[in-house]
Amino acid sequence: MQLNLYQNLLVKPNFKEFRVDGRTRSNIKTGSMVKIVLKQDQRSGRLTKGEVKDILTNSPKHPHGIKVRLMDGQVGRVKEICDC
Repeated sequence: MQLNLYQNLLVKPNFKEFRVDGRTRSNIKTGSMVKIVLKQDQRSGRLTKGEVKDILTNSPKHPHGIKVRLMDGQVGRVKEICDC
């Protein structure tokens, strides 16, 4: 019975805290795999995965994500940096 009381008190990690987002320029490198949102997909939030060719945003941080160009030429703002 005692065990059940303590199970509810355990702190569960929030894995979203560990995900590296694309709002900081120093987190993004040329050749990184990222998920971006294209201009035409901003309303739907659809993400496109690709490899970074160029970093287009000069400022160190941007609230909507750092703008990049992918190897296939698509341009968008980074929403997530992939581990893969």
